[in-house]
Amino acid sequence: MSKSGGWYKINYNGRTGYVSSDYVQSSGTTTPPAESITYIVTASKLNVRSGAGTNYASIGSVTKGQKLSVVSKSGSWYKINYNGRTGYVSSDYVQASATASPKLVVDSFKTLGNAQQVILVTADNYDTKSAKIQTFEKVDGKWKQVLTANGVLGQKGFALSKKEGDMESPTGKYTIGTAFGRYANPGTKLPYRKITSNDVWVDDSKSSLYNTWQQKPANGRWASAENMDIPAYDYGFVINYNESRTPGKGSAIFFHVGTNYTAGCTATSKEQVVSILKWLNPEKNPVIIQSPVSELDKY
Repeated sequence: MSKSGGWYKINYNGRTGYVSSDYVQSSGTTTPPAESITYIVTASKLNVRSGAGTNYASIGSVTKGQKLSVVSKSGSWYKINYNGRTGYVSSDYVQASATASPKLVVDSFKTLGNAQQVILVTADNYDTKSAKIQTFEKVDGKWKQVLTANGVLGQKGFALSKKEGDMESPTGKYTIGTAFGRYANPGTKLPYRKITSNDVWVDDSKSSLYNTWQQKPANGRWASAENMDIPAYDYGFVINYNESRTPGKGSAIFFHVGTNYTAGCTATSKEQVVSILKWLNPEKNPVIIQSPVSELDKY
């Protein structure tokens, strides 16, 4: 028997019924089984009795491997539904086995190392700008899914080989860098930097400061740089792509606010960005994986 709001879900003459909890009182003598448990007969043949004891008459039998619809447990006896009737079987010959939880995509990943938080960004193929964003966290040695949201990629989708200005988002697994925003820290545990009107990200491949956060004026240090003080960067974090700062390989790759498309970053709604920022914990070595669904076996 389970409860939903002010109603109890019950088995009634072999059917499912509901009764008001206002007129039902627990006797304290029975323990309802966990809903996630399957009960299986272990004896070659097990009598089903009309009451909880061997002194009650047998109303039939069940065989080894048969699954039982258990209503409750009373002492060493399980109350079950048997051919539309109420019956009892000895718990000595019934085994409870927990139903396996659905397998998560991160359970099959082999490259996560000591990461205990994962942001997974997937798309149906290389050419779409639409993405699915999922977050996962390892708790007590098991992966749990935390969030699912819609997102967007670069205008031309994922990149086979990322290049500066190609309007494509890089695939791969990356660590997570500094969080940023045009407002005060929203509550993230990541290092946080508040954007000012002078902040830029250098995208000039010929500059020695290529793919770094700098402040104006340029004073000849770069020929081009991206302005950071824009609504898309109300909140976000740096994806640690091209940390070697290889000229022409791509720069200013962020996770930020946006719902249309990006120039090569990954974006989602401001609400989801803030939620993810608050969730991220550098002590859990978070990573972000970006990939078409068909290539997730790489990870």
